[in-house]
Amino acid sequence: MKILALCTGNPERLPGKSYRTGIFKHAVNGAVMIDAEGLVGDAVCNRKHHGGVDQAVYVEGSLTLDWWAQELGRPYEAGTFGENMVISDLDNRAVAVGDRFAAGDLVLEVTSCRIPCATFAARTADPKFVARYKDAARPGIYCRVIKGGVVEAGLRVDHRLFTGEKVTMPELIKTFGRRLSEADRARYLASPIHYKLRALLEAGR
Repeated sequence: MKILALCTGNPERLPGKSYRTGIFKHAVNGAVMIDAEGLVGDAVCNRKHHGGVDQAVYVEGSLTLDWWAQELGRPYEAGTFGENMVISDLDNRAVAVGDRFAAGDLVLEVTSCRIPCATFAARTADPKFVARYKDAARPGIYCRVIKGGVVEAGLRVDHRLFTGEKVTMPELIKTFGRRLSEADRARYLASPIHYKLRALLEAGR
């Protein structure tokens, strides 16, 4: 595996919306510094729901994006879903919470899946796309930064699998907002899951 693209964005307004968003990402040339908050210079406008230490970097796998290109009937341009990094030969369905991606000095740890929102729907100009994205069960991957570093496209990526019980990206998006069984709740809590989801699970929600 290798990094195919690194994407950043500037604050922009969506057509017909009054607020600005950082969802418009574009591949950048050259090296990018990634620290605990993500890609340096990347815009995160709504920090209540986006960004932060447990979703500092949003990753998409190239195999998943190839699938979407076929589904949508058009080529996929890196950054279209608002992702920060595209990794070659990666299928999002094969990724679990606690998996790590290492590239050079950089080490990322998977915390959760991407849950599509109203901004995502507006970005795609398709009000039904949120439901379609959820049904596809190939969600993007949020990561925390275990160790920061400077990376660039072409750098080799090592996918290190979580050694505990798996909580996969497809499972996470399918169970989002639903009450878990006690066994599943314990399994989720045994993984290094996103702190917000951990708080909900610990509260019994």
